Amino acid sequence: MAKEKPQLIINGKRADGRSMEDLRPIKITAHVLNDAQGSALVEWGNNKILAGVYGPRECIPRHDASPYRAVVRCRYTMAPFCSLEEHGRSGPNRRSHELSKVIREAFENVIISEAYPRTQIDIYMEVLQSDGGTRCAAITAAAVALADAGIPMKDLVCAVAVGKIDGQVAVDFSKDEDNYGESDMPIAIAPRNGDVLLFQMDGNLTREELSNALEMAYRACAKVSALQAAALKAVYDGPKPQASLVLGNKQ
Repeated sequence: MAKEKPQLIINGKRADGRSMEDLRPIKITAHVLNDAQGSALVEWGNNKILAGVYGPRECIPRHDASPYRAVVRCRYTMAPFCSLEEHGRSGPNRRSHELSKVIREAFENVIISEAYPRTQIDIYMEVLQSDGGTRCAAITAAAVALADAGIPMKDLVCAVAVGKIDGQVAVDFSKDEDNYGESDMPIAIAPRNGDVLLFQMDGNLTREELSNALEMAYRACAKVSALQAAALKAVYDGPKPQASLVLGNKQ
């Protein structure tokens, strides 16, 4: 039996009490893995995403190596226990292959891979707990992990989902909003120059709604970008080897 659609907007507020532009609480922790060149843990709402970066290192198999640049490889996977009703099996699936590909393409636009010819850079993103918007949280975590690894990049990529729920444009969908909203649009942005590095869309938006959604995405990404930079800075400035910052509901 199909689950009845929950009420997504109650008295002008979303079901969890947020306004249309409020992000869920975000906590970013950099440098969490001892053996990775760079790593990060992002807790975004009820999502928990761990990212690890390995390399630059020898490209295997060697015939894949490029004499001009590093080969960037991404693997996005969801742990079988992260959300049993949707992803209760181990191993990669069609969705993880698709997201690994689009995330890799986004980072290929900012990583200065020419600095490391004949090598590979591996980016691993593991979803430990899922509650809507995991690809955006994974991109945000991977960007922090790359910076933590000292990989030169043109910008620190961040991502957020926007879309429409019950006829209203909103940012950062929870799981129910993702499942029952009319439109979902994950976007990854290079904050420095505003380049859109990933743009996917499910559902329909009018031209006016799309313009409004993009403006909301840029404002939300500015907040996420500030947390990324501050978490990285705290790793090297603070007394502890790990750093974390929290963004609450009130922006």
